[in-house]
Amino acid sequence: MSPRRSVAETRLTRDRIVERGVAAASVDGLEGLTIGQLAADLGMSKAGVLGHFGSKEALQLALLDAAAAAFARIVWRPAELEPPGLPRLRAVCETWIDYLEHERQIFPGGCLFTTAAIEFDARGGPVRDAVARLHKLWRRRLVAEARTAVATGDLPRGTDPEQVAFELVGLFMALNQEIQLFADPNAAQRTRRALHRLLATAEHQQ
Repeated sequence: MSPRRSVAETRLTRDRIVERGVAAASVDGLEGLTIGQLAADLGMSKAGVLGHFGSKEALQLALLDAAAAAFARIVWRPAELEPPGLPRLRAVCETWIDYLEHERQIFPGGCLFTTAAIEFDARGGPVRDAVARLHKLWRRRLVAEARTAVATGDLPRGTDPEQVAFELVGLFMALNQEIQLFADPNAAQRTRRALHRLLATAEHQQ
């Protein structure tokens, strides 16, 4: 076997572990994920799984990075093409709803970041720090778009961008719960109604 092929196969195996790990963690949580079950699902030994990461904590961090990349691809990139401010913020909300409703293959247990935020909010350590960092990065992006919407007059003067981002995050955490815990078929539409009130244009609020 050539060194190049060996590296490629190692990378492919690592990617398989991460893909399966993200799906499992969305159901069982990052802490609830067991190396033994993950190894069994993949037809590998526990040592074979851990050999690619070194520790369960390193695996958890790799799963968060992979989930963040998937979230960015599904939620942010399609909306990124819209004009900055309110048009982009509305587009982000639509792709965010679609992500929570339909991305069962990647996240069968719902949004991994929502699960991880609840699971690690009272813990310390690198995984908790990584979860908090990713949530803060996303919230800053929402704040930036809300601030642009205020500057362009699409949201009323005096609107607090931080408050807009705070309420958006709360709405989507609620949406994830309504879908996952209650299987509410009206959850997405309820969210859209709440978004319409929150993101009403300056013209409608004057």
